[in-house]
Amino acid sequence: MAAVMMYASGTCPYCTLAERLLTSKGVTEITKIRIDLEPEKRREMMARTGRRTVPQIYIGDTHVGGYDDLAALARAGGLDALLRA
Repeated sequence: MAAVMMYASGTCPYCTLAERLLTSKGVTEITKIRIDLEPEKRREMMARTGRRTVPQIYIGDTHVGGYDDLAALARAGGLDALLRA
């Protein structure tokens, strides 16, 4: 299974939803980068993704986007293939 990394914060409900969706797909490990605990990581996230909001999710080297993007990918049937890559 591909590595999953997520920029997140402790109070973000969409981060929780993203984690639940990924877990339901069999993901057992998510590397979380907490931008609320490490403010310099927010700058890193913005430079990498061009976005300001969390979650920002990477599966392998692919930037999926936020929770809405992840859910849309799952509905379209592309999430399983990306996780298997």
